[in-house]
Order: sequence, then C-alpha cells, then structure tokens
Amino acid sequence: MSAGIIAIIVIVVVLLIIVYIYNSLVRAKVRTDEAWSDITVQLKRRYDLIPNLVNSVKGYASHEKTVFEDVTEARANALSAQTVKEAAQADNQFQAALKSLFAVAEAYPQLRASENFQQLSSEITDTEDKIQAARRFYNGAARDLNVKIQTFPTNLFAGMLGFKVRDFFDVDAGQEAAVNQAPDVEFASADSKPKAK
Repeated sequence: MSAGIIAIIVIVVVLLIIVYIYNSLVRAKVRTDEAWSDITVQLKRRYDLIPNLVNSVKGYASHEKTVFEDVTEARANALSAQTVKEAAQADNQFQAALKSLFAVAEAYPQLRASENFQQLSSEITDTEDKIQAARRFYNGAARDLNVKIQTFPTNLFAGMLGFKVRDFFDVDAGQEAAVNQAPDVEFASADSKPKAK
C-alpha cells in the first residue's frame, strides 16, 4: 500500500469518528432539549392552575393579602425565567409561596371540603408528580450530554462544534424538605379561627 492510500484511509477514519461524535452529541442535545420541554410544559400547567387556586382561597381568606401577593410574584418570576438556573431558582421561590398558600387553606375546613378546591389541589398534586418525573428525566439527559462533552475523545470536538454543558434543574435541599413538610395548623379554641404557621 502506498503512503497516499494510507493517508486517505486515515483521513476517512478520522472523518467518520468526527461524524460519529457529532451525531452522538446531537442526539444527546436533542434528548436534553426534549426533556427540558417536558419540564416547561408541566411548569406552565402548574402556573396556569395557580390563579384558580388563589381565587378559591381568596374567597375564604381575603385578609391573607401578603400570601396572595407572594404567590402572584413567584408565579410571574417563574414564567419569566429564561435559563435552567433561573427556572430552578424561581421554582424554589414558587414552592415556598405555594406552601404558604396551602398553609392558609389548611386553616379553613370549609375551603378544604369544597369540591373546587379539592379538584384544584388534586390537579396540582398530579402536576407536581409530573414535574418531578420530568425533572429526573431532564437531569438524566443533561448528565448524559455533560458526560459526553467532558470525556475523551468527544471533549476534543464538543467545544469546536458549539456544544455546551447544561445546568441541572435542582431544588434546594432545604426548600425540598420545606415543600414536603406538612404545614402546622394551630387551633386555639372552638370559637376562634385556626391559624396556619
């Protein structure tokens, strides 16, 4: 075999490796984008349910103005988030505000017993489960993409081809514990109104 044929074979092999690396990065990126899309769909669904929930609680607890303002502000921040990191931070803020809203609702047995509130609460719980599943799927896809971008030999070409490491959609550990903790409700006496903490 001549040196020219060997050089052509080496060039073809290198090109095939680059094509394979590029295609694997594109597949990982598309999976990550798809997973992020799933999260945004579920987050939007949750944020669309919140005004109805706020209105339901307002009918019973109109004096809890600060809680309603906090939920509205958190929802607006979450809807305007542009990056994964911003969305995760906004979601943490939103979870805290939502917990306060449910704590207020706990103080009103008639509200909790209403069919509208129960349906909204059930839909939000279902959506939260879907968000957790979508978050796990996204974080797995982002992990796979990040591993490809940072390992040899893919890391030699990933930067040149425009692939970037993705942020994970994380919930603060303290925030996650707070969200999963049931609100404390204190009953002072039979004729006084219950207070949520």
